[in-house]
Formats: sequence, C-alpha cells, structure tokens
Amino acid sequence: MVEGRVVAAPEDGSLGPLLRLADDRLAPGEGYGRHAHRAVDVVAVVLAGSLRHAWADEPVMEAGDVAVLRAGEGLDHDEIAGDDGARVLQAYLRPVDPSAPPSHVVHRAVAGWVDLGRPDARLWVGPPGADVPDGRLDVDAGDRVVVWRTSTDRPDWAGF
Repeated sequence: MVEGRVVAAPEDGSLGPLLRLADDRLAPGEGYGRHAHRAVDVVAVVLAGSLRHAWADEPVMEAGDVAVLRAGEGLDHDEIAGDDGARVLQAYLRPVDPSAPPSHVVHRAVAGWVDLGRPDARLWVGPPGADVPDGRLDVDAGDRVVVWRTSTDRPDWAGF
C-alpha cells in the first residue's frame, strides 16, 4: 500500500520549477505500479527504508540517498520498496530540457547541498540543527531536514 501526502502543489508558480512535493510511504515490497513520465524532472529523497528504481540499471536507494530522474522525451518505470518499506519525499519539477533523453542519477548518503544540474532549484539534505540553511520550503523528516531553494524565473523554452 502506498500512503501519500501532498506537501506542496502550487498552481501559481510561486515555487518556481517546483510543481508538486509529496511525502510517500510504501509498505514492504509495494510500488507505485508501472507508470510513464514525460517532460518532468523527479527528485526523490529516500528518508527511511529502501527503494529500487525499476528502470535502466535498477539501482537500490537507501535512506539518505537522493535520486534525480529526468524523464525528458519519456520513460516507463516503477519504484518498489525494499523489505523494510520506504518513506520517500518526491519533488516534481519543470524539466531542464523536455526533449532530452531520459536519465537517472543517484547521489549516495547525501549530507549537504545536492547538485541537481539546474540553476533554478537547489536541494539541501542533512541533520536538524543550527547548520540548516534557510529555504523556500523546509520539510522536517525526523533525523533529516530537507530544504528547497527555488527561483521563480521561467525557462526560455516555456514560452511564457
């Protein structure tokens, strides 16, 4: 069973490229079901448990890992929780390049800023405490804090 809670879904562009932020919990062995993405970037922060990404080389992500999926021209995939289930914070962003081939990069055991390969969004993951940077959107995830900084500038390709 997948239990999800939408943390943010601004329709007014107030969070720049950030379209939706969801806090999902998956039971052991459960997945979202095979589904398609196109022209979207998805950043997944594994907060607890483990998660296997069923696409390409099928990496297994552990708590503290951050995956950056660029769907580009499109892909079908699934994410499946490990034996210990999973808690995943998933952010959906306007794509850097909507016509690029799909790609998937996993940043392991993140502590600090994550290079998302884009100028309009920054992600920080780390322990709670005095060193947590200010952000446009902060999420307390128990032993981790996730901070998003975004720009409200529109990409040239957006046409608006």
